[in-house]
Amino acid sequence: MFFFKKKEIPLIDFFPKDFVDIHSHLLPGIDDGAKNIAASIELILKMYSYGIKNFITTPHVLGDVYPNASQTIQSKLTEVRDALLAKGYPDIHIRAAAEYMMDEQFSERLKNDDILPLKDNYILVEMSYFNAPMNLYDVLFEIQLKGYKPVLAHPERYVFYHNALENYYKLKKAGCLFQLNLLSLTAHYGKHVQQVSHQLLKQNTYDFVGSDTHHHQHLQLLKQIGTEKNLKKIQHLLKNNCKVFN
Repeated sequence: MFFFKKKEIPLIDFFPKDFVDIHSHLLPGIDDGAKNIAASIELILKMYSYGIKNFITTPHVLGDVYPNASQTIQSKLTEVRDALLAKGYPDIHIRAAAEYMMDEQFSERLKNDDILPLKDNYILVEMSYFNAPMNLYDVLFEIQLKGYKPVLAHPERYVFYHNALENYYKLKKAGCLFQLNLLSLTAHYGKHVQQVSHQLLKQNTYDFVGSDTHHHQHLQLLKQIGTEKNLKKIQHLLKNNCKVFN
């Protein structure tokens, strides 16, 4: 019996040269990502070694847990930009948006136009891992009424949809764009998440990808996605990130 090893691709050859990572937690000390400025720079430089030089980092904005004001996020972004320049990395381009939990506070921010989009009118949103908001479709409608396009972070991780995949198609019909977490291609979040991510890929449901990097463990695991098979599956999404967010 013959066993064929997966053809591995170094990440520096996996990502397109102008790839933009649109989901990460790289700003220091404001959510469950980088704890301080040193950790921020370490994570960014590790990703730089993978060939990623363009970032739209997205700290959580989540009720009273991470009540990050837009001004706070922008201030932390300036801190990171200054530190990168001081270390001699003018070719790293980092912008900041946010990953918004679709809760009551988010609806208030939306009414007050206090939103940091990924670019133009794209907003990164998420929901609880336990259940969808009761008024989910109302919120999605509100977002679009304000002229924004909702990009749902890691839809494959909402396990309450795993036995009812038709909900994903309802979300797409409601105008929701989907962002795949790259680590969902591995077993990091569990086998079921991995299976659903491949199923949604097969059905061409995703629009974009993101690393959702929080810490070094994520970046160590990220190397596992570097295979010819994975590249074939998501190459169009990598290119879409480049096309839309540069």
